Amino acid sequence: MANQQHRSSIAMDRELFRTVRQAALNHARLLYHRLVSRLPHLLAVTLVVAAAQLVPPSSVPLPPLAAAGTLLREAAARARADAGLVAAALAGVSACACVYVASRPRPVYLVDLAAYRPGPAHRATRAESVRHFALAGRFTDESVAFQTRMLERAGVGDATHFPASILAVPVDMSLRAAREESEAVVFGVVDDLLRTTGVRAADVGVVIVNSSLFSPTPSFTSLLVNRYGLRHNVVTHNLSGMGCSAGIIAIDLAKHLLQVHPDTYALVVSTENITLNAYLGNHRPMLVTNTLFRMGGAAVLLSNRRADRARAKYRLVHTVRTHRGGASDESYACVTQEEDGEGNVGVSLSKNLMSVAGDALRSNITTLGPLVLPLSEQLRFLGAALLRRVAGGKVKVKPYVPDFKLALEHFCIHAGGRGVLDELERSLGLSPWHMEPSRMTLYRFGNTSSSSLWYELAYCEAKGRIKKGDRVWQIAFGSGFKCNSAVWRALRTVDDAGRETNNPWADDIHDLPVHVPKVSPFASSDQQAASTNGQHA
Repeated sequence: MANQQHRSSIAMDRELFRTVRQAALNHARLLYHRLVSRLPHLLAVTLVVAAAQLVPPSSVPLPPLAAAGTLLREAAARARADAGLVAAALAGVSACACVYVASRPRPVYLVDLAAYRPGPAHRATRAESVRHFALAGRFTDESVAFQTRMLERAGVGDATHFPASILAVPVDMSLRAAREESEAVVFGVVDDLLRTTGVRAADVGVVIVNSSLFSPTPSFTSLLVNRYGLRHNVVTHNLSGMGCSAGIIAIDLAKHLLQVHPDTYALVVSTENITLNAYLGNHRPMLVTNTLFRMGGAAVLLSNRRADRARAKYRLVHTVRTHRGGASDESYACVTQEEDGEGNVGVSLSKNLMSVAGDALRSNITTLGPLVLPLSEQLRFLGAALLRRVAGGKVKVKPYVPDFKLALEHFCIHAGGRGVLDELERSLGLSPWHMEPSRMTLYRFGNTSSSSLWYELAYCEAKGRIKKGDRVWQIAFGSGFKCNSAVWRALRTVDDAGRETNNPWADDIHDLPVHVPKVSPFASSDQQAASTNGQHA
């Protein structure tokens, strides 16, 4: 028992040390950037002081012309006498100016985004989806009943989308069908984005695609280079295996690449493939994904060109990445792709997923908080951490969760499932209004993996919520286990975005939001058909 208490005390010491160290580092970065941002003012003051030193004081008034001539002669004589000092001062000023220009990061603008909306042929109700999976012939009655119960509680509506391969009987899980699904999504969003922005494909200098569970050869980036005839020196990165948080990872990677490659655009595409990743076995931890994941994808156009600021929607302010894979095997293995006992491949979700996600979120906000929160909230957070250490477990002290609503106006939380959204709403103290974009995305489009954040932001735009100066926090969780954040600032008011062709909410926005009960029973397709026949009879 004593050893266990000692280990717990050591763990608390480490947590407190990490919290204080991270807060100190973040404040140091803020002070440095504030100093650098004010460097032009300091240089101007230095030049004024230096000029004043070259002008000698005079107590005898002179006629204006005579005074001007005298002052110029005296200044020239003094400058010749102090030539070395003046040269050193000018060299110092030039060096400071060079440091300022070199250290100032290039701004990263989000010019526009496009999210995929599949056609009516891909739409399926919850009852139809259960029926199609049941016809695959590999599920037991218990597995079908379990998926039905999960769908009743998942927060998913009756107008989500599946690829044609999954709606076919029998299910077509071939590589050809998987390519057709991904190409329809990726080409669809990129076509919309390039058409809306008017950017030529030849002007795109960076391309990043993330797809966690489907990584074909040639890669998705090569597919885009070939399809759109991108230039030969385009920088491409293909990300896979990073789960639902890979969209923020792709944005962070693009941000760093745009610091290196000047005056260019970065195309970021986030998608996931359903065809090859539907689970047709009977292992319950792997059945959950069938009830949540749906067809979708998004494309985002970023720019570091200052000329694009006038038309861009947002400026990227912060990205924070947290990886808890080294914390424990439990964190690493809570979301894994594996085979069941019968050789069926699927994604298994651990029962500890919510607790692991909570730990990852706490680590992430410990880093993000000092970057965005007012000082009062930071002091409360640090004070609670110190109090927990002083109490030493004798008195239970609840961890203080800062009020992020004081620093951020909009929250786009990955629509991973109803349980995830409920837990985030509770732990962050958010209102139903703040949670509406995430809940409506889950209801209307299901879990579209890494692209769900862009459906949520598109919802905010379609509702006319985004005003100039507003800040948006995107939060995503992914296998490994990762929690990643991005903070954006709106450069302009986004109005009537629901009428734009590339907004996936254009046809539905006026009917939303809708109330989604915690349990929403539905009749099976056979029951619905029998009811319809009875009415006609």
